Amino acid sequence: MKRSLGALLALGLAGLQFIAVLIVVFSSYVSSERALLDHARDLLRDVGNNTIEHSKSFLMPAHGAAVLAARLAQNDVVASDDPALLEQLLFQQLQIATQFSGLYYGARDGSFVYVMRAKGPAPFRTKIITFRDGQRHTELIWRDDSYNVVLRESDPSDLYDPRTRPWYIRASAERATIWTDPYIFFSSQQPGITLAAPVLDAWGGVRGVMGVDIEISNISEFLSHLKIGETGKALIIHDNGDVIAHPTPSLIKTENDDGTLRFVKIGEFSDPIARAAFGPLFATGKVAAITKPVMGSLTYDKRTYVAVVMPKINDQLPWTIAVYAPEDDFTNVIRQNRATNIWIAAAVAAITALIGLGLADYIHRPVRDFAARSAQLSQGALDPAEPAPKTYKELEKANSALLQQISERRKTEWEYGQTFDKSVRGMAQIEPATCRFLRVNARFCAITGYSAQELSTMSFLDLLPPAERAALAPDGHTRQEEFPEIEDLPCIRKDGVTIRVRLNLIVVRGQDGVPEHGVITMDDVTQARAQQMQIDRLNRDLSHLARGNTMGQMASGLAHELNQPLTAIAQNADTARMILDATPVDTAELQQILDEIESQSLRAGDIIRALRSFIRKDDAGRSALDLGPLAEQTCRLIQAEASEARVTVRQTIGRLPPVHANRVHVAQVLVNLMRNAIEAIAAAPGAERRITLSARRMGPTVEVSVSDTGPGVPANLDLFAQFETTKRDGMGLGLSICRSIVEANGGRLWHESLPGGGARFSFTLPVAEPAGSGPEGAEAIPPRPAPSTEDVA
Repeated sequence: MKRSLGALLALGLAGLQFIAVLIVVFSSYVSSERALLDHARDLLRDVGNNTIEHSKSFLMPAHGAAVLAARLAQNDVVASDDPALLEQLLFQQLQIATQFSGLYYGARDGSFVYVMRAKGPAPFRTKIITFRDGQRHTELIWRDDSYNVVLRESDPSDLYDPRTRPWYIRASAERATIWTDPYIFFSSQQPGITLAAPVLDAWGGVRGVMGVDIEISNISEFLSHLKIGETGKALIIHDNGDVIAHPTPSLIKTENDDGTLRFVKIGEFSDPIARAAFGPLFATGKVAAITKPVMGSLTYDKRTYVAVVMPKINDQLPWTIAVYAPEDDFTNVIRQNRATNIWIAAAVAAITALIGLGLADYIHRPVRDFAARSAQLSQGALDPAEPAPKTYKELEKANSALLQQISERRKTEWEYGQTFDKSVRGMAQIEPATCRFLRVNARFCAITGYSAQELSTMSFLDLLPPAERAALAPDGHTRQEEFPEIEDLPCIRKDGVTIRVRLNLIVVRGQDGVPEHGVITMDDVTQARAQQMQIDRLNRDLSHLARGNTMGQMASGLAHELNQPLTAIAQNADTARMILDATPVDTAELQQILDEIESQSLRAGDIIRALRSFIRKDDAGRSALDLGPLAEQTCRLIQAEASEARVTVRQTIGRLPPVHANRVHVAQVLVNLMRNAIEAIAAAPGAERRITLSARRMGPTVEVSVSDTGPGVPANLDLFAQFETTKRDGMGLGLSICRSIVEANGGRLWHESLPGGGARFSFTLPVAEPAGSGPEGAEAIPPRPAPSTEDVA
């Protein structure tokens, strides 16, 4: 018959329950009273440590929020000079962190944005101080939880200047994140503290200071819930002797002569025990330097108390945690029952000692045999097919589950080992704390040039240049579950050559959350990176070659076009000389001829400048560009071809905002589209031979269109595919290159068929808006009448 461990333990424990209680009591009294008091002091020290950690966890999110907001403003992720965007950022931060009383930003010009919690008429209130046209404006806004405006009003009497406040002055002077001393908030009458972080400009100057107000009354509430004996208490004392947190919050505040509130000093504190225990530590105004917990005791009103003083939290939070409790809370009951329980425990101990040992050995023997067999199975020293020793039925079920788990574990370990060793990616296991290699596969060795034996004595950080090590240090990303893949990281091979790798790190943690090891996957992307750079360079050269080919086709027309103004210059110069030889001199006629010479000279110069601007090799840079002058230059460049084909070119580009694009790229697209239109019209008979170049504002973009009256585009032709063309001697690259150029400049290019024949090619370019443009896309440049100019060949 199988024996049940549960039944045996139930019978044994039921009979020994009373004996066990007496044994526990006996063991308690055998220990000395000193050991019990030491335990009490350890409890007080634990309370102090818990209070320190609670204070840190309560205040540190403010540090992260202030630094994050300061960095966002400093890196222009959020414009610190835009009160609306800044208010929205502070509002979101205030909603996330419930311990925050308010967040604000003061700029060096005196402007101020402050978002705080309010009691009415809405849960949040914003104060915004700005300066417009030399005048100070103070606006108060109340918002609900959804950021909707409930009430808005101005406050012309407000004279608040953030630059005069201590948090602004200290953060600006130290150029670092600072904590102010605790104080009583004016609005809420609650104890609080302020954290301030400077926002620096590119030259290291202070643009402003970001601040966070935190009510610390929550810490007093935390202290009130601590169980320290029966009547023990914990309090927090600032470096200057102010009591800033206590289980009874009303004791820490007192009123000044002017009606304002301040913290109570420990020397005048209403808790006499705390005053007697900790007041002498602040007799000189500041607490003496304490590097470790200080244990002590004192007698007050004929009662003895144990006390602990903890070191200050840190330099930024110079707070001292002080804890005290009466000794009676821990020893009184023991003293009352000591004599009786010792005699009872002594009598029972002799009787139950032998019985307990025998019963324990009887119950534990099958369990011990099972544990030994399980250890041998786990280590592979015993065949699972061997019969199990006689044991409890519960352990037989556990044995079956153990065998199944061992089989599954071995299978999983084998599959993982095969995947790790044969992976085409470099893989390595590292120790989380030191990044030391634990295991590497063959591909990882091939990438780094080191053998597995050599890597076993190295750290992963040894493969990185010194400048890259800080970003991957053990105190950084390895504390997370994983961090995003690094696409391009330098790595130093064994032969000293620096290669570029793609890296990903995952931290594997146990069930207790402690990191067990990290897994690195790595690929060598050196060659792929070089190939991509070569492709980019070839694309720019191809674009330049296309412009050169276009100019080669236009060369004869430009030569004829330039010859006309030069011939006119020569003829007018001869005429001027003849008039000067004759008498009397006709001044008016001479002036007209000289004006004609100047006009033709300027015309020749414009043509040459347009030609040079178009043919030069671009540097791939984008900037603000005015389309009007560029359109006029383009018309001059294609005028010779238009004249030869008897085509009228009409340009209707008016006053538009600048676009953000590469000037040479846009010129290449315009010339190519207009030359295509000229060639399409020239190849087909028709009475109306006209090209129209136009542009208009479309929200955040400018749409440019080239329309013609030609025969249109065949329906079965994919215009933008490479090597697709309707020209007998064309390469089919022009429109494909144009689309690539437009997309590289942030726009798109498309074709439309016009009713009655003809085609329209349009493309968009992003508007280069000035910082002060309106939300509806209003143009910063005042509109003017759009000119309509025609160059008729």
